[in-house]
Amino acid sequence: MDKFGMHNQTEHMYARYSGTGNADISKHQWVTNQHRDTLAHYVADNSLAMLISVVEGDSMARTKFNMLQRMQQPCGPPPPKPADE
Repeated sequence: MDKFGMHNQTEHMYARYSGTGNADISKHQWVTNQHRDTLAHYVADNSLAMLISVVEGDSMARTKFNMLQRMQQPCGPPPPKPADE
């Protein structure tokens, strides 16, 4: 496979799956995507949600609700942008 075909496939993957990022994505955006994907997996998988709810001592519904709330800003607010942009 030539390097242009590989580049096109990579660009297609970046466009199709937003969580994969691209060359212009910041570290904060990439980490935020990873945390959101992880939390979404925990919410969707009932056995993992049950395990987390037992460990935290809450009901499963409360645990899922808390995880959904954390998905809004899983890594805190974004860092301030430099003034020269």
